[in-house]
Amino acid sequence: MPESIPIQEPSMTNESFGSVEGQTVDRYTLISAGGMTIRIITYGAIIQSIEVPDRHGNVANVALGFDNLDDYVTKNPYFGAVAGRYANRIARGTFTLDDQTYQLALNNGPNTLHGGTKGFDKYVWDAEEVMSTHGPALKLSRVSPNGEERFPGTLSVEVTYTLTDDNALRIDYRATTDKATVVNLTNHTYFNLAGEGSGTIEHHELQLNAGNYTPVDATLIPTGEVVPVAGTPLDFSTPRKIGARLRDRNDQLLFARGYDHNFVLDRPHPGDASLIPAVRVDESVTGRRMDVLTTQPGVQFYSGNFLDGSLVGTAGKIYRQGDGFCLETQHFPDSPNHPNFPSTVLRPGEEFTSTTVYAISTT
Repeated sequence: MPESIPIQEPSMTNESFGSVEGQTVDRYTLISAGGMTIRIITYGAIIQSIEVPDRHGNVANVALGFDNLDDYVTKNPYFGAVAGRYANRIARGTFTLDDQTYQLALNNGPNTLHGGTKGFDKYVWDAEEVMSTHGPALKLSRVSPNGEERFPGTLSVEVTYTLTDDNALRIDYRATTDKATVVNLTNHTYFNLAGEGSGTIEHHELQLNAGNYTPVDATLIPTGEVVPVAGTPLDFSTPRKIGARLRDRNDQLLFARGYDHNFVLDRPHPGDASLIPAVRVDESVTGRRMDVLTTQPGVQFYSGNFLDGSLVGTAGKIYRQGDGFCLETQHFPDSPNHPNFPSTVLRPGEEFTSTTVYAISTT
C-alpha cells in the first residue's frame, strides 16, 4: 500500500529566473495539498519541473527540463513549452484559407513545426495568479500580432495551469482572433515517471484509448488517411510496454525513428468535445501512474526519438534517445490541408477552448 503523504496548505510563490532581451522571466512554484510541486517559467509558458511522490512517499521530478534559462533559450527541444500558433507540422509550411494562400517559415526540413522559427515557446508570457477552488492556478497570456510567423489574424491566447489537491495538473487553453486563422495549441512536456535523468522510458506501460491513427510519410506529414492501429506496432488499445515493439520492422517506426504519431481518440460521436480519458501510463518500479484526460480529438505520442545525448537535464544527467515521452493533446497535424480532419479554423466572434488534465497517482 502507498504510504500516506502529509497534507499541506496549497500555495504559490514566484521568483526571478533571469531575463531574455531585456524582459524579466519569472518562475512560479505551485504546491498542492497532496504533495505535488510544479514549477512554471513565463518564458514559453514552460513547465520546468513536476515533483511528485512515488508509492513510498519519495519525491522525484518526472518532467525533463533544464536548471537554467540560457539552455531553454538556446537548446530547448520544446521541453515543457506551449507549442503554437499551430502545434505539430504543416506540410511545406503552406495552407489556403478563404481563397488566400499563406506561406510559413520552414523550420523542420520541408515543413513548419510548432509555429515556425519563433513560436509561442520563444516568448515571455504575462502572468497572473488567479483564485481557484481546486488549488493554486497561474494564468499566462500573450497577444500574437497579425502576421507573426506569417499567420493571419491577431490572436489573443490564455493558458491556465491549475494544480489540484488530488495531484492533477489541469491546463485550460483559450484563444480569440480578429481575422480568420488556424490554431492548434498543446503542451510539450517530456515525462519520465521513474524520474527525469533516470534512463529509458521503454519499460513504462502505455494504454491509448485510440482505435485509429493518422499514418505519416517520410517527412512525418499525415497522408490524410485514418487507419486502424490493430495489427500494427502502434496498437496500444490494451496496456503494453513502450519498448515492446519499438524496434519492429515497420515503415511508420522507421520514418519517425520510433513513435511520433497522432492517435485518433475514441469518442462517443463525431464532434464530441467532452473531457474523456485518453491515456494511462504506469511505471512499475515507483508505482507512479499518469492518467491523461482531454477535450481534444487527438494525442501525439512521441517517444523521445531525437534526444541524442547532447543535452544535460535538471539533475545533471544526460538525456539520451528514449529518456522521455510526450503526450501532446491536439487537433491533427497538417489539418488545414486535410478537409477530412477536424477543423482548426478560428474566426472572429468564435472562441477556441480546450482542456487537458494530467493526473498523477500511485498504485
